[in-house]
Amino acid sequence: LEGIAQRTDYDLKQHAQHSGERLDFFDQANNERYVPYVIEPAAGATRTMAAFMLAAYDEDEVGGEARTIMRLHPRLAPYKVAVLPLSKKDTLSPLAREVFAALSDRYMVDYDDTQSIGRRYRRQDEIGTPLCVTVDFDSLEDKAVTVRERDSMAQERIALDRLQGYLAEQLLGA
Repeated sequence: LEGIAQRTDYDLKQHAQHSGERLDFFDQANNERYVPYVIEPAAGATRTMAAFMLAAYDEDEVGGEARTIMRLHPRLAPYKVAVLPLSKKDTLSPLAREVFAALSDRYMVDYDDTQSIGRRYRRQDEIGTPLCVTVDFDSLEDKAVTVRERDSMAQERIALDRLQGYLAEQLLGA
Protein backbone atom coordinates (compact mmCIF):
# COMPACT_ATOMS: atom_id res chain seq x y z
CA LEU A 1 0.00 0.00 0.00
CA GLU A 2 1.16 3.45 -0.78
CA GLY A 3 -0.08 6.88 0.14
CA ILE A 4 0.52 9.76 -2.23
CA ALA A 5 0.12 13.34 -1.04
CA GLN A 6 0.19 16.18 -3.53
CA ARG A 7 1.59 18.96 -1.37
CA THR A 8 1.62 21.57 -4.18
CA ASP A 9 4.13 24.34 -3.41
CA TYR A 10 2.87 24.88 0.14
CA ASP A 11 5.69 23.11 2.04
CA LEU A 12 8.52 24.71 0.08
CA LYS A 13 6.99 28.19 0.35
CA GLN A 14 6.52 27.78 4.11
CA HIS A 15 10.07 26.53 4.56
CA ALA A 16 11.48 29.36 2.45
CA GLN A 17 9.48 31.94 4.39
CA HIS A 18 10.64 30.69 7.80
CA SER A 19 14.23 29.84 6.91
CA GLY A 20 15.01 32.81 4.72
CA GLU A 21 16.38 30.48 2.03
CA ARG A 22 15.29 30.68 -1.60
CA LEU A 23 13.78 27.40 -2.68
CA ASP A 24 12.56 28.41 -6.09
CA PHE A 25 13.79 27.06 -9.41
CA PHE A 26 15.10 29.21 -12.25
CA ASP A 27 14.03 27.98 -15.66
CA GLN A 28 16.71 29.30 -18.05
CA ALA A 29 14.71 28.45 -21.16
CA ASN A 30 11.81 30.68 -20.12
CA ASN A 31 13.80 33.02 -17.90
CA GLU A 32 11.31 32.42 -15.05
CA ARG A 33 11.47 31.47 -11.39
CA TYR A 34 8.94 29.21 -9.72
CA VAL A 35 8.53 27.06 -6.62
CA PRO A 36 8.05 23.46 -7.70
CA TYR A 37 5.14 21.34 -6.55
CA VAL A 38 5.97 18.43 -4.29
CA ILE A 39 4.42 14.99 -4.55
CA GLU A 40 5.14 12.97 -1.43
CA PRO A 41 4.88 9.20 -1.79
CA ALA A 42 4.86 7.08 1.36
CA ALA A 43 5.03 3.30 1.34
CA GLY A 44 5.94 0.78 3.95
CA ALA A 45 5.49 -2.63 5.45
CA THR A 46 3.60 -1.19 8.43
CA ARG A 47 0.67 -0.05 6.28
CA THR A 48 0.53 -3.37 4.49
CA MET A 49 0.61 -5.34 7.73
CA ALA A 50 -2.12 -3.13 9.18
CA ALA A 51 -4.27 -3.87 6.11
CA PHE A 52 -3.67 -7.62 6.52
CA MET A 53 -4.57 -7.43 10.20
CA LEU A 54 -7.73 -5.42 9.59
CA ALA A 55 -8.83 -7.87 6.91
CA ALA A 56 -8.04 -10.87 9.14
CA TYR A 57 -9.73 -9.60 12.32
CA ASP A 58 -13.00 -11.35 13.06
CA GLU A 59 -15.34 -11.98 15.96
CA ASP A 60 -17.52 -15.06 16.44
CA GLU A 61 -19.92 -16.21 19.07
CA VAL A 62 -19.45 -19.80 20.17
CA GLY A 63 -21.62 -21.26 22.91
CA GLY A 64 -22.74 -17.79 23.96
CA GLU A 65 -19.16 -16.54 24.32
CA ALA A 66 -17.45 -14.00 22.09
CA ARG A 67 -14.39 -15.27 20.27
CA THR A 68 -11.82 -12.97 18.67
CA ILE A 69 -10.00 -14.51 15.71
CA MET A 70 -7.13 -13.29 13.60
CA ARG A 71 -7.78 -15.20 10.35
CA LEU A 72 -4.30 -14.57 9.01
CA HIS A 73 -3.05 -16.64 6.12
CA PRO A 74 -0.62 -19.22 7.55
CA ARG A 75 2.28 -17.46 5.81
CA LEU A 76 1.58 -14.32 7.84
CA ALA A 77 0.80 -15.99 11.17
CA PRO A 78 3.53 -15.37 13.76
CA TYR A 79 3.22 -18.95 14.99
CA LYS A 80 2.24 -21.74 12.62
CA VAL A 81 1.50 -24.27 15.35
CA ALA A 82 0.92 -24.23 19.10
CA VAL A 83 1.57 -27.28 21.27
CA LEU A 84 -0.86 -27.45 24.17
CA PRO A 85 -0.66 -30.21 26.77
CA LEU A 86 -4.18 -30.84 28.06
CA SER A 87 -2.96 -30.34 31.61
CA LYS A 88 0.20 -29.20 33.31
CA LYS A 89 0.68 -32.61 34.93
CA ASP A 90 4.14 -34.11 34.79
CA THR A 91 2.82 -37.11 32.87
CA LEU A 92 1.96 -35.03 29.76
CA SER A 93 4.81 -32.52 29.76
CA PRO A 94 7.59 -34.82 28.46
CA LEU A 95 5.58 -35.93 25.40
CA ALA A 96 4.34 -32.38 24.77
CA ARG A 97 7.90 -31.04 24.95
CA GLU A 98 9.04 -33.79 22.58
CA VAL A 99 6.34 -32.82 20.05
CA PHE A 100 7.28 -29.15 20.48
CA ALA A 101 10.98 -29.88 19.82
CA ALA A 102 10.20 -31.97 16.73
CA LEU A 103 7.97 -29.27 15.24
CA SER A 104 10.31 -26.40 16.15
CA ASP A 105 12.84 -27.63 13.61
CA ARG A 106 10.41 -26.80 10.82
CA TYR A 107 7.92 -24.20 12.09
CA MET A 108 7.57 -21.27 14.46
CA VAL A 109 5.87 -23.06 17.36
CA ASP A 110 4.40 -21.80 20.63
CA TYR A 111 4.19 -23.92 23.77
CA ASP A 112 1.47 -23.02 26.26
CA ASP A 113 0.50 -24.95 29.38
CA THR A 114 -1.15 -22.21 31.46
CA GLN A 115 -4.89 -21.93 32.21
CA SER A 116 -7.65 -24.10 30.75
CA ILE A 117 -7.39 -25.63 27.29
CA GLY A 118 -10.32 -23.47 26.11
CA ARG A 119 -8.56 -20.26 27.12
CA ARG A 120 -5.36 -21.41 25.44
CA TYR A 121 -7.27 -22.12 22.21
CA ARG A 122 -8.78 -18.62 22.41
CA ARG A 123 -5.37 -17.02 22.93
CA GLN A 124 -4.01 -18.81 19.87
CA ASP A 125 -7.10 -17.78 17.85
CA GLU A 126 -6.48 -14.15 18.84
CA ILE A 127 -2.90 -14.14 17.55
CA GLY A 128 -3.74 -16.04 14.37
CA THR A 129 -2.09 -19.43 15.02
CA PRO A 130 -3.63 -21.68 12.33
CA LEU A 131 -3.21 -25.04 14.11
CA CYS A 132 -3.07 -26.23 17.71
CA VAL A 133 -1.70 -29.64 18.64
CA THR A 134 -3.14 -30.94 21.90
CA VAL A 135 -1.33 -33.66 23.82
CA ASP A 136 -3.81 -35.42 26.11
CA PHE A 137 -3.81 -38.47 28.36
CA ASP A 138 -4.89 -40.71 25.45
CA SER A 139 -1.74 -39.57 23.62
CA LEU A 140 0.35 -41.54 26.10
CA GLU A 141 -1.45 -44.74 25.07
CA ASP A 142 -2.35 -44.34 21.39
CA LYS A 143 0.64 -42.16 20.34
CA ALA A 144 -1.71 -39.66 18.66
CA VAL A 145 -2.55 -35.99 19.23
CA THR A 146 -5.55 -33.81 18.50
CA VAL A 147 -5.01 -31.11 15.87
CA ARG A 148 -7.47 -28.20 16.02
CA GLU A 149 -7.92 -25.85 13.07
CA ARG A 150 -8.36 -22.18 14.02
CA ASP A 151 -11.10 -21.03 11.63
CA SER A 152 -13.49 -23.99 11.74
CA MET A 153 -12.43 -25.24 15.20
CA ALA A 154 -12.55 -28.74 13.66
CA GLN A 155 -10.47 -31.30 15.51
CA GLU A 156 -8.79 -34.35 14.09
CA ARG A 157 -6.85 -37.11 15.80
CA ILE A 158 -3.46 -37.63 14.12
CA ALA A 159 -0.87 -40.30 14.89
CA LEU A 160 2.45 -38.84 16.03
CA ASP A 161 4.31 -40.60 13.20
CA ARG A 162 1.99 -38.83 10.69
CA LEU A 163 1.98 -35.42 12.38
CA GLN A 164 4.81 -33.78 10.38
CA GLY A 165 3.25 -34.84 7.06
CA TYR A 166 -0.22 -33.76 8.13
CA LEU A 167 0.99 -30.31 9.21
CA ALA A 168 3.00 -29.93 5.99
CA GLU A 169 -0.23 -30.50 4.01
CA GLN A 170 -2.24 -28.09 6.16
CA LEU A 171 0.45 -25.40 6.13
CA LEU A 172 1.47 -25.81 2.50
CA GLY A 173 3.70 -22.89 1.55
CA ALA A 174 3.74 -21.38 5.05
